[in-house]
Amino acid sequence: MTSPTYPRVPGPGALPRLIATDLDGTLLRDDKTVSERTIAALAAAERAGVDVFFVTGRPARWMDIVSDHVHGHGLAICANGAAVVDLHRGRRFVEVSPLPVVAARAVVEALRSAAPGTSFAVERTGGIHYEPHYPPFHRDPAAVTAPVEKLLADDFAPPPGPAPLALGPADEGTGAPLGATGAGPVEARGAHPVEATGPGPVAGPGATPPRTVSTVPGASAPGVVAGGIPTTGAGQPVLKLLAHHDTLDPDAFLALARRTAGTLASFTRSSPTALLEISGLGVSKAGTLARCCAERGIAPEEVTAFGDMPNDMEMLAWAGASYAMANAHPDVLAVTTGRTASNNEDGVAAVIERLLGA
Repeated sequence: MTSPTYPRVPGPGALPRLIATDLDGTLLRDDKTVSERTIAALAAAERAGVDVFFVTGRPARWMDIVSDHVHGHGLAICANGAAVVDLHRGRRFVEVSPLPVVAARAVVEALRSAAPGTSFAVERTGGIHYEPHYPPFHRDPAAVTAPVEKLLADDFAPPPGPAPLALGPADEGTGAPLGATGAGPVEARGAHPVEATGPGPVAGPGATPPRTVSTVPGASAPGVVAGGIPTTGAGQPVLKLLAHHDTLDPDAFLALARRTAGTLASFTRSSPTALLEISGLGVSKAGTLARCCAERGIAPEEVTAFGDMPNDMEMLAWAGASYAMANAHPDVLAVTTGRTASNNEDGVAAVIERLLGA
């Protein structure tokens, strides 16, 4: 078992005000379950007055595995910061920071030129849609299969279809799933429509989410849309563009994409394969978490964060205390203040237990 290394804390019994944790490769074991030890640790943290936020690349429809383990606020940050969802209200979208369709089209053109053979998928608020040659990681029965130009058309509207399955992925970037292990109930398309209640709170009653915000120094300010977010028919915001290449090294593909199109969008990865996750420029786990913390009056130094892959790095660098899992990508190990055991060894629970003096 890996021996954890802990960052310096202010004093005995000092607790963070908020714990932010990634899911796949971090909180979840490789079989996509949450261990009883981890469930107990999360519950103990919230009983001690510590907010817990799940901050993941997963889409909202894949959050059933942890929906019973977020208490109080009920919120989770999904799609690498592109969406805040309420797990207590059927995974309803509270706000989204979309990838503009014009920018997505420009990214497609740039990547096809720089990396011929790249295939694409488009993740919208109502589900995911694929190009014909996109790998069959997990084919959503409600998905449209078409050239990406059609998937990104201004008038794109997926027809009503079978209910998309809420299967968990092998990685947050829509990689190969492990099957039905840990899967939640089937989610019917449009079964959880967003109520058009106008500007609503992200952090609690009385908090009004801004329309445009800047949350991380140096980051472009993503546009934030709250209230009346469509999940069916036309006009669904694009949360992520996914780009896959069959032969490129994953880190090399990410570096190439950032050099080629880094002024158009934000690029990251969480898959062991050459699968890129592309969000609106300036959108990240760190940015959305920073905004949620600011609305609660929580400073970065009052946050403890956990992660394992490149899509976690900005969040881990932003938090006052951060832990890389023993199974983390080498680049992640370089930005954290501490290390903990692997996801299969309940590394998140081990740190929480120490913080609580358990």
